[in-house]
Amino acid sequence: MSEKISISRSHFADCISNDLVGSDICIAGWIEDVRDIGKLGFVSMRDFTGIMQVIVAGDLLGEIRMIPRQSCVLVEGKVQRSKAKNVEVEIKANKISLLSKANHPLPIDPTGRVESSTDKRIDSRALDLRNPKVSAIFRLRSTALQSIRNFLRSRRFVEVTTPKIIGTSTEGGANLFRCDYFGKNAYLAQSPQLYKEQLTVGLERVFEIGPYFRAEKSHTVRHLAEFTSVDVEAAFHDYTDVMKIVADLVRKVIYDLLQQCPDDLKLTREKIAEPHTVASSNPDEIGHRMEEIFGISDNIVADTFALKIEQVTYEKAINELKGVGEPLSFGDDLSDTALRKLGDLHKGFYFITDWPMKLKPFYIHEKEKHPELSCSFDLQYGYLELVSGGRRQHDPEKLKNRIVEQGLDPGGFEDHLKAFQWGMPPHSGWGLGFDRLMMVLTNSQNVREVVLYPRDAERLRP
Repeated sequence: MSEKISISRSHFADCISNDLVGSDICIAGWIEDVRDIGKLGFVSMRDFTGIMQVIVAGDLLGEIRMIPRQSCVLVEGKVQRSKAKNVEVEIKANKISLLSKANHPLPIDPTGRVESSTDKRIDSRALDLRNPKVSAIFRLRSTALQSIRNFLRSRRFVEVTTPKIIGTSTEGGANLFRCDYFGKNAYLAQSPQLYKEQLTVGLERVFEIGPYFRAEKSHTVRHLAEFTSVDVEAAFHDYTDVMKIVADLVRKVIYDLLQQCPDDLKLTREKIAEPHTVASSNPDEIGHRMEEIFGISDNIVADTFALKIEQVTYEKAINELKGVGEPLSFGDDLSDTALRKLGDLHKGFYFITDWPMKLKPFYIHEKEKHPELSCSFDLQYGYLELVSGGRRQHDPEKLKNRIVEQGLDPGGFEDHLKAFQWGMPPHSGWGLGFDRLMMVLTNSQNVREVVLYPRDAERLRP
């Protein structure tokens, strides 16, 4: 009868320290490199938390020579101090168990030393995640999502889940995915906009983090057909109130990433992974690193900090763009070229506020003293739009008129308009493109870098 192989480890890579010297431990992961110097072998093993050095000798050296790199193994051994300059401790192996063999040639180099195209890497995404820089991006993504949830819950927001299959194209756009729903026409939701507005009638403050779908045949580094959105809606809030909420949320996410994942943030800004030291949690040093990493100045006081986010009115933006040779008139939308020029003028995060009503959806509220303007804003990072939001129209008659003005059928909004007869409170909200935010936070140049299995006009696999 063959010996049963254990598949349970005792320690991760980031748990192995001087405190364990002399202890017997069991580690698991993938063989990254083997340096064979004859009677001794130095094996670099990686798990999702980091890298470990394993020393093999005797029969075990013969075994390791037969195992292909990137194979999955379990190693039992004793922790000892290392003589290597960059390695504090190592594991002297006494048993190696091959759990799964890697078949070569591999489609990509998971160490990242040999570069592969983005498409090839996505085609082999599971293997790509062994690249420490790539796995760092998705650890940061996980931490950022948790930070957002914690922040919104602390502000008494209730997390909700709205339908992703809807019966009418209620937001009017042509960029909808149509599907058959038991013989009926249905669509994949572009956003939870109408649902989250209705929910303010009873829950007052709601948020949702979920996937949404837009059938745009865009071939840019910032557009996807399926994307993750963070949506917020709050009763008894004006648009300036929810602007402050999104600014505070961005501050908190950055703060949490710097506090909890400083090494991962550093990895996303390096071409080749190097050994890292844990960054200081001193508030002044965190502020300095925020300026260094994100190009924004900050001062942290206790647990909060005042990240300055400039506010630029749409009218001011138009005038600034005229000054740099972009011929725009009031009421024109801002093209990609215009936003890139505006981003050159306003580094880092900034708001564009008070857009013309004709550029905004039917549910946006007008400004009382200037009805041609809307109570709205976009949060930008350079040329990249991260958030769009504003105050919503809560008067049912005005809302119905706006629907007609924009050439939409009021009959398609019956379910939505019903809620406005039940004491709809004034409310405001926003939607944040989470994938785009992660582009900014991880210094990525393509949104596909921060999405595990991106979907666009050309890609439906893996």
